[in-house]
Amino acid sequence: MPPILQSALPFAPWVAPHLRRLPGIQPLEPGEWLLVDDAYGAQMAERARLIATRPEAVHALAPEARPAAQELLEQVLQALAARADFDLQPGHAIRPDGARVDLDRDAPLFTLGQLVQEDFCLLQPGPEGHVLTGAILCFPASWTLAEKFLRPLVAIHQPVPEYDAGISARVQRLFDAIRPGQPLWRANVLAYADPALHHPRRESDPRTPAQAADFVRSEKQGLLRLPESGAVVFSIHTVVVRRESLTPDQARALAEMEAGQPREVG
Repeated sequence: MPPILQSALPFAPWVAPHLRRLPGIQPLEPGEWLLVDDAYGAQMAERARLIATRPEAVHALAPEARPAAQELLEQVLQALAARADFDLQPGHAIRPDGARVDLDRDAPLFTLGQLVQEDFCLLQPGPEGHVLTGAILCFPASWTLAEKFLRPLVAIHQPVPEYDAGISARVQRLFDAIRPGQPLWRANVLAYADPALHHPRRESDPRTPAQAADFVRSEKQGLLRLPESGAVVFSIHTVVVRRESLTPDQARALAEMEAGQPREVG
């Protein structure tokens, strides 16, 4: 199957040096939360394939997180209703590519996975900090949902060298401080030899250095708090482009980061 690629990278806050440092957070305008780009149709087809053939790999929901998942679905539907490229009806939605999606509120995360390109993770407070209690994660970038489900933030990020105790404390304070109606976002950048969107890797699997990292993968990561349940939503919009598709400024910034840091930045 040919790779699913965007023609250009539409966001690259890491071009600015001060936004390269973790966590690199900035305010998110509500209308810029959910993106539809030129890979929408192909990404949605891949999401449908994964949901149909590997539901246990891309979906998890703890019973206590179901109200938050249903609240998230309503939040997304409200955002899509304000857009011209989605047609929302009482029981279904017509997507920008013309596909019809039934709005199954009993399966909120699966429904979300067939509406938008974003993956969604739900995090709720626990004794050790915020815990991953639900997700629709079709496009993991070198991690697996099964290993992270029901684990706190510290354990989720344990294999990431840059995620030290100082960063951990800052991120936990950030999660505690997020307010409804004041979403935030950041973006990472990763060089890959394999452009596959579904790219799981278990914590025990060694990282294999790319011989020719011809592709650049970047995630626009949104953070918002649901007003009723209080859960934090971590949304991920994945873009994969060929390295030559970067703008000169993006290519220069990535080269600077690759010269001084590990291949994965952020």
